[in-house]
Amino acid sequence: MKILLLLPLLAMLTPAPTPPPPLDTQGHRGCRGLLPENTVPAMLKALDLGVTTLEMDAAISQDKQVLLSHDPYMNADFVHTPDGQPLTAAAGKALRLYGLPYAEIRRYDVGSHGNPKFPRQEKLKTYKPLLAEVIDSAEAHARRQGRPLPYYNIETKTTPAGDNTLHPEPEEFVRLLLAVITEKGVQDRVIIQSFDPRTLEVVHRTHPTLRTALLVENVYGLTANLKRLSFRPTIYSPYYKLVTANLVQNCHQQGMQIIPWTINSVPTIKELVAQKVDGIITDYPDLFSEK
Repeated sequence: MKILLLLPLLAMLTPAPTPPPPLDTQGHRGCRGLLPENTVPAMLKALDLGVTTLEMDAAISQDKQVLLSHDPYMNADFVHTPDGQPLTAAAGKALRLYGLPYAEIRRYDVGSHGNPKFPRQEKLKTYKPLLAEVIDSAEAHARRQGRPLPYYNIETKTTPAGDNTLHPEPEEFVRLLLAVITEKGVQDRVIIQSFDPRTLEVVHRTHPTLRTALLVENVYGLTANLKRLSFRPTIYSPYYKLVTANLVQNCHQQGMQIIPWTINSVPTIKELVAQKVDGIITDYPDLFSEK
């Protein structure tokens, strides 16, 4: 009888299992599949679709402004000249962003003619924005919606071959980038991601509390890739086809989150969520409502 009386008390004393953290839903380049990539409209649309995090790419102009662009030049697939003319691939690559002042970069149209790789993308005249403008716009939009303020996953687009030609060297790139982030007061909601370990090393040395993500598209494996860094990143971010249940488990055992890229189908999203990834990066944030 006494044992039976103790059972409810023991149940009350037993801690409830910790619920799993919510899935970090990330809009790739805003929502590249739906609106022109790395633009203010794409970021705001992603927020309207309920993403947790805005994923984007940072580049540097000739006059040291931090702007959004995946490519270090004008991509002829979707960029048109200020007077509406298409670019050849060669002409686009000659227009290096690091060789142009931002005022000139802003004149180029990056959305009116769509993107042939993304037939659902809405055609919209827009431009490559400054990172500061993107943050200001996203913060204001979230407040108007009464939704939580967004997180930002910002990729440093650097390579050793591009130093001083396509972008500054890592030290200067990171200094310029983090100056904007600090000025806007969003450092607690920022991830700095890169395929280039050099920029992650600079971030870790100068701002050790910032979250970092190592982007991976090679097949060398977790151990080999982590050896490229002198520290453990917050997030391991592989191409989604590299993800296995074992990789997810190994990342979690080493205290890292795993957030794969770029997943554009509901079945694959469901499969990866079942494997317990910590986030999903997609070109189509509207897919999250279907999963």
